[in-house]
This record gives sequence, structure tokens and C-alpha cells, in this order.
Amino acid sequence: MKKEEIKTVVRLGYARVAKGGGSCCGPQQTGCCGIDVTKEISKGIGYSEEEMNSVPDGANLGLGCGNPVALASLKEGEVVLDLGSGAGFDCFLASSRVGKKGRVIGVDMTPEMLEKARENAAQGGYANVEFRLGEIENLPVGDNQVDIIISNCVINLSPDKEQVFREAYRVLKPGGRLMVSDIVLLEALPGTVQKSVAAYIGCLAGAALKEQYLDAIKQAGFKDVKVIDESGFGTDYMSNDPTAQAILKDEKVSRDDLKKLGKAVRSIKVSAVKG
Repeated sequence: MKKEEIKTVVRLGYARVAKGGGSCCGPQQTGCCGIDVTKEISKGIGYSEEEMNSVPDGANLGLGCGNPVALASLKEGEVVLDLGSGAGFDCFLASSRVGKKGRVIGVDMTPEMLEKARENAAQGGYANVEFRLGEIENLPVGDNQVDIIISNCVINLSPDKEQVFREAYRVLKPGGRLMVSDIVLLEALPGTVQKSVAAYIGCLAGAALKEQYLDAIKQAGFKDVKVIDESGFGTDYMSNDPTAQAILKDEKVSRDDLKKLGKAVRSIKVSAVKG
């Protein structure tokens, strides 16, 4: 798929999620045998009950692959930028940590998601949070404006990750920090999965090899690039995941390919500093 085709597919997928029609990076559903699946997913990737209960209803869509705010060591008065802010979950968590003197900016390319985030911000009274329409490859933020950038399972969706990290470097202040949770690969995906539209929406087909991903951060100029945490997606998880099931149903990917997919995909948390 061409870069613009990929962006269109992802944009449409997230627009559907914003309207309550499914998930991108995991199942978004409530009420399975009395269990709030969205909360269960969020717990599994590092969010506490207190954090989930502290944001407006509808802000947590059960997306993502980690909790970048928990590892960001945010300080009062800092300016935070969230790449791919969705309905605003991580932005709202960052809001209380930077306080009234701080500021949080969320950037998302989907108008429907932006509208949802702004409604949530108004509902929660987040005066220090704003949301801007834009692409993470061309951030609507000036040079040297931000103390820390966070992102949760979004950069893997970009067809030009090198440009994303160059933009991140540009808008950070000297000494500014990068803290992202994302999906990478230990080996190339099977060809059938690489061509899968469902896999792009599900944050899989667009993922880069781990070393390529880390090298893109370094090539942008970042120093002290570190993998803080890394975990895998087991075959059992992949076999039950709605994204994986959609791939099998819509793209006729074999179960053998799905097993390879489960072994190849890793969730990592990466930090870096603008030199």
C-alpha cells in the first residue's frame, strides 16, 4: 500500500472507533459476562484503577500498548505533547501531573476523534489541555516548544516513522524527553499479513523491525535511546484478539501465519533525550 493509502485506511479506522464502532489497537467493548473489557485491557498494559476512574467517561477507549505517562516522570509546569492523542486519555492523566502552570497538547489526524477529545476535556474541566488537528509527520507545533513527548501505540501506524521522529526532535526543547509505548517486530511479518488492511488498522502491519525503529530515533538526533520495557504477544492472545480474527476473516490469512505473527510482535517502551 502507498503512504497516502495507509493514512486513509488508518484515519477511517480511527473515525469508526471515535463513533463507537470497534477498535484499532485492541478490543473496545464493555459487558462481556459483566466484565468491562476496556478496563481489563488498560489494566493489562499498565494503567491503575485510580487513573482509569479519574478521566471522563469515553476518554479511555481501551487502545494502546502501554502507559507512557507512568514512565514519563512529568514535572509541574512542563509542556507535554501527545502524538496521536485519540479521545484524550493520556492527555488527561498528564494534566494533573503538570498542574495549572503546565500545558498538555494532543495531536490527532482524525476530526471525529478530535471532537470526542474536546468534548471530554470540556466535561472534565481540563483548562490546561488542548487538542490540535494534524499529522504526526507534520506537527502543528513550533520549534523548541515542548518539554516531553509521549505516544501510545501510534507511531507504528505511520508509513514514515523517520519523519515522525525528526518532527519530534524539532518541537522538543534542548534536553527535552521522548517517552513512547509502541509495537515493533522481531522478524518480518508474513506477506499476507503485510497486505492486510485489518492489520494496518490493528497496529500490526505498519510496525517496523525493532532495530529499525530504534535506529530511526537515533538518526533523528536523539541521545540515550533506551528500551525501558519489552513484552511479547503470546499466540493464545493473538488467536483471541479481534484484530487477529478480522485478519483471518477478511484477508484469508492462515492460522500458521497468525502464529508467526504472535511470535514476531513485541510491545516496547522507549525513552530518549534531545541532544
